[in-house]
Amino acid sequence: MKRLLLIFFLLLNLQADEKYTLGEGLQVGSLPFYLGGYISADYKKTEHETSYRLDDIALLAYGSYEKFSYLAELEFKEFYTYIDTGEETNIEKNRHLYTERVYADYTHDENFMFRFGKYSSNVGFWNLLPINVLRETTSSPVSVSILFPKFTTGMDASYTSFSDGELKINTTLQHNEGIDDGYNNYVVDKHYGFGISYEKDAYVFKFNSGYFHTKNFTDHDLFYALASVKYETDSVQILTEIGSQKDKDKFTTKYAGYVQGLYRFNEHHIGVLRAESYEHTIINQDDNMMIIGYTYRPLYPVAIKTEYQFHEVDDNNQLIFSFSVLF
Repeated sequence: MKRLLLIFFLLLNLQADEKYTLGEGLQVGSLPFYLGGYISADYKKTEHETSYRLDDIALLAYGSYEKFSYLAELEFKEFYTYIDTGEETNIEKNRHLYTERVYADYTHDENFMFRFGKYSSNVGFWNLLPINVLRETTSSPVSVSILFPKFTTGMDASYTSFSDGELKINTTLQHNEGIDDGYNNYVVDKHYGFGISYEKDAYVFKFNSGYFHTKNFTDHDLFYALASVKYETDSVQILTEIGSQKDKDKFTTKYAGYVQGLYRFNEHHIGVLRAESYEHTIINQDDNMMIIGYTYRPLYPVAIKTEYQFHEVDDNNQLIFSFSVLF
């Protein structure tokens, strides 16, 4: 941690005479190298416990040169957590520095792009927003965590056509051990995926399917499918994703999905309403929930968010408040 802070402040000093804009990173000299980062802290209260958490402390390095671009993201996750159950208190510290993402892109032309490394799996919409400050709720839908690997270590190749609307096709290939799988929701050594999306006017339609081999439940072959739709204007966004997962014999997740509505009162104030439902057969768990949220952005790279979750099981109801900022 001390080394990361030292590097960060040294690079700040290198560009002390340059104008800095919050959220846009800091260029090092005239190199195609930018340094940024983000932090996130939250407060959660349920019927049985209260917690305070310094969750994300991340350093970002990124840049581009001609047809190449890259991103590296190192992160402390759940760095400090204080839990009060009413009967006892507990402090948990996680000092492991994770490699969340590290990849390079090659853009051949406006149609073909190739990505190599560890990246957010190109599945649905929500999974492509792994940074808290960029989302409009602190929590993520359960479907993002149980249907497919959040991260892939391998290659993603995409083709985009702009003839009538925007048609995009992408394929995912992983046939190797993952980079820092301790950060992923599944320990994956194989992941083959296919995705297609079509965007026109205010609508985006997307479908993904794939196969992956995970070691989470001994050696297990799993298949997933996810359909997603987004409608967005300047003030309104409606987002929905629904999918399922199965092994060779049965459904491991019969269904998991959500519908979310978002309304921007103005550039600073945003209201969110999300309904979720899922049935996970491996852990024999299902739930229906409603999330009501509000986001205040004094500046776009700063988010102060609050949400309340109503669950079918009352014990799971919770209040979440968070603060996050992108540098």
